[in-house]
Amino acid sequence: MSDPPAPRGAHPSDEEIEALLRAIADGFRSPLRAPVLRTPDEVGLDFEEVAFPSADGVPLEGWFIPAPGADRVVVANHPSGFSRSGLPTHLEPWRSRWESSGNGIEVDFLPDYRILHGAGYHVLAYDLRNHGLSGAANGGIGTSGVFEARDVVGSLNYVRSRPDTREQRIGLLSRCLGANATFAAMTQSPDAFSAVRGVVAVQPLTPRVILERQLAMAGVPPERIDDRLMADLSRRLVLTTSVGLPRRAPIEWARNVTVPIYLLQVHDDVLTDPSDVRAMFDAVPGDRKGLHWIRGTTRRWDGYLEFQRRPGPILDWLGTTLGAPARR
Repeated sequence: MSDPPAPRGAHPSDEEIEALLRAIADGFRSPLRAPVLRTPDEVGLDFEEVAFPSADGVPLEGWFIPAPGADRVVVANHPSGFSRSGLPTHLEPWRSRWESSGNGIEVDFLPDYRILHGAGYHVLAYDLRNHGLSGAANGGIGTSGVFEARDVVGSLNYVRSRPDTREQRIGLLSRCLGANATFAAMTQSPDAFSAVRGVVAVQPLTPRVILERQLAMAGVPPERIDDRLMADLSRRLVLTTSVGLPRRAPIEWARNVTVPIYLLQVHDDVLTDPSDVRAMFDAVPGDRKGLHWIRGTTRRWDGYLEFQRRPGPILDWLGTTLGAPARR
């Protein structure tokens, strides 16, 4: 997910469209990092600062939040541009970048971890590569899950390396880019998921869909947002990141999901289209899957806040797929 172009009142000129495409491609080459603004002790949680390697050796930073007596662990990652603690969209420069789409509010993930801990789960929350405090990799580029998949595998390897979680069942709370990366990891490294019993995928997205929406919000007329324009943008992405739009393919990756999965999406999200997540849901094989639409809002950030506002459905899903947590 790139930073959105600024909205315009009138249709942009050819030169302005050229500048928009260039800015979008450049945004994938050097995305702005969000800080790790908060820590779990602010919500009363003990935690360990941990570091572990991605599958290709990139150093990843995270928190391990132990729940005494727990026999299940949930691994949580984050959307593009966020960190493990969330996104300070109430502050500059993030507010100016996202306020035009209605998303000028803070996303704080600490309540999610408190809910999971209280329900009897250990929690591992970590920063993906080129995000938060984790290492720079691949020149700092964003690849919509292609290389970030290696971080998902690294997090699973880390859980299996700890004496206190080695034999435990694993659930994943994967958000946006993290969900894309999870789908890609199941495609690239299916054996890494042998201990995973359930996935919660919050608002995965196809990059082309959000980029088309962002171009429309910037004033590009619908008739200009066609295959030719998007092929031009894809070519620019190859020049800046070596990864064009066809390789950023979460719908295709979803065909390789092999564990029960529960998808959440703001139905009327102004930054995407419900058909995108529906296509991912349909692509997942079998019937061990669920799709939850969040209605009554157009703000994408509400999807990231859904769990802490209404935790019941996700806790029920995790309890069903991982088994009821041990009594504490």
